[in-house]
Amino acid sequence: MATAAQWLEGARPKTLPAAISPVVAGTGVAAYDGELVWWKALLALIAALALQVAVNYANDYSDGIRGTDDERVGPLRLTGSRLAAPQAVKRAAFLAFGVAGLAGLALAASTAWWLVAVGLLCILAAWYYTGGKRPYGYAGLGEVMVFVFFGLVAVVGTYYVQAERWSWAALYAAVGVGALACAILVANNLRDIPTDTVSGKRTLAVILGDGRTRALYTLLVAAAAVAVVAVAVATTWWALIGLGFLVIAGRAARTVSSGAVGPALIPVLQASGKAELLWAVLVAVPLALV
Repeated sequence: MATAAQWLEGARPKTLPAAISPVVAGTGVAAYDGELVWWKALLALIAALALQVAVNYANDYSDGIRGTDDERVGPLRLTGSRLAAPQAVKRAAFLAFGVAGLAGLALAASTAWWLVAVGLLCILAAWYYTGGKRPYGYAGLGEVMVFVFFGLVAVVGTYYVQAERWSWAALYAAVGVGALACAILVANNLRDIPTDTVSGKRTLAVILGDGRTRALYTLLVAAAAVAVVAVAVATTWWALIGLGFLVIAGRAARTVSSGAVGPALIPVLQASGKAELLWAVLVAVPLALV
């Protein structure tokens, strides 16, 4: 039976910057436009965090029952390591989905009911990443969906529930956050190319191969930098402070380019998450203070 500490590790708290960053970025743009609504930002944060935890447990369950995690290099997986029963991990995922759903319903009730449909799409996307008979994460579409839901939907959605209108700056911020969220997944899948190939999990990294996957990681970091400039053009030049994320992301890109493999890529995962959060904070704070 898994301990409380192992359940916490199974929730993969080091991935939570990917949930926090979109809310920070979207709220920063809302504050710049004079549309900050703190309690809606808080609800958006709860929904994002719960959805991230749900995704982690759902992936743990689905990959575990398929045997994908039997020879795992990365962080602890509860199902694959036989520390917890698959159904228990599945229940944990559904519980987290429920928390995300309740926060989303509150936002929809106070903003627009069509947001319920968006929330349902987010939950379905989270489950079918590795769940179901034909998971899209096994068909090279994981990065696309991460960009859409943890980038575009999360950032623009956070902005919209507060301002209830469109913003180009929010879209540019969504591109930057989404690019770095993708970089996290790219680094993860780069590390797992050998085991995923054996298990039949055709991630984008498996399809592209080692060299092109490393180039993709660098391209995503560059795209995030361009997005900072776009936000600055649309708002204030103070947003260029956000380029400070390159201090962390640049080192991670060099590690990837150097040919690091296996466990040597785990620090890249952590650095990518930190870089994403730093991007969001360094862009959002100047926007909120101007």
